[in-house]
Amino acid sequence: MELATAAAVALFVVSCKSKLAEAERIDPSKAPSQEVRGMFAANSTNGSLSMRAEAPRMQRFETDTSTLEIFPEGFTVYAYTAEGMLETVITADVARHRADKRFKDNESWQAFGNVIVKNVIKQEQMETDTLYWNKEKNEIYTDCYVKMYSPSGFMQGYGMHSDDRARTAIIHRPFDSFGYTVQDTTTVVLDSVNFIGPFLRKSN
Repeated sequence: MELATAAAVALFVVSCKSKLAEAERIDPSKAPSQEVRGMFAANSTNGSLSMRAEAPRMQRFETDTSTLEIFPEGFTVYAYTAEGMLETVITADVARHRADKRFKDNESWQAFGNVIVKNVIKQEQMETDTLYWNKEKNEIYTDCYVKMYSPSGFMQGYGMHSDDRARTAIIHRPFDSFGYTVQDTTTVVLDSVNFIGPFLRKSN
């Protein structure tokens, strides 16, 4: 049984690392059609900021049928609630976005290497090596090894899917052992990012 488990673990690790190597493999003979330093992009919904993305460098490669954007020096995405509160932060060593010119909705997002997904409001964090985003379904998922931390405990396993705000994360194949922490019901957890603090009293 232990041998079978070790073999399965090795298979997933090799699979995820091969995907990372594939993401980093770029034909040096093909120069990017565009390169942006200090990239910043933002999306709004009904006049309110819903998402922004930042990257030190973005390279765009064009073909007749598709556009490929590579973020070789890291990538960070910030997602906000309808009320404007920062809810989710996703970071990765490398990211890739491919869009099909023939079909508007046919696009894919992939993140590789030290991928961290934080739900700031729920105080939860996931760590993995590879993450995919299905924009059409508003889902993120992976088949790689995942560690998940929360105020109530720690979980780990292989494979995960969630909505793209990391509100409903589920590990598909969790390990048999789990770690739990006992939480005092009187404990107050502050959202240090969105917490404004007390209003200062005006001096007379």
